[in-house]
Amino acid sequence: MKISTKGRYALMMLLDLAMHTGDGFVALKDIAQRQGISKKYLEQIVPLLNREDILLTTRGFQGGYMLAKPAEKYTVGYILRVAEGSISPVDFAEFDSDSLEASMTSDLWKGLDKVIAEYLDRITLSDLIDKYYERTLSEYYI
Repeated sequence: MKISTKGRYALMMLLDLAMHTGDGFVALKDIAQRQGISKKYLEQIVPLLNREDILLTTRGFQGGYMLAKPAEKYTVGYILRVAEGSISPVDFAEFDSDSLEASMTSDLWKGLDKVIAEYLDRITLSDLIDKYYERTLSEYYI
């Protein structure tokens, strides 16, 4: 399984919004600048997130985006599924159930799929932010 740029950037966009929750609606250009991501690329990701009601949006001079729910309500697994469509390591639809490969390896791939999903579904945006701040503060010396 390889997470595409779209999945990684969707996660970074939502992390940025979570870190700037107190700022109200955040302009896409500000997220793009802080994260070093093309604004045009983020504009392609926004519809995916809007379709799932992850974002609140406002237009105009003070327009921008914010998370629809608190950061602890969004898991990495959910975000990646929205952006990628699937996070499975194997396309199970390709398996011919009568094939030797399916009979010998399907349990392996299903187990790996389960481990990946359980891991990513345990981690929230808040968890990632908390870990970032812990690491940043522990590297601070006086």
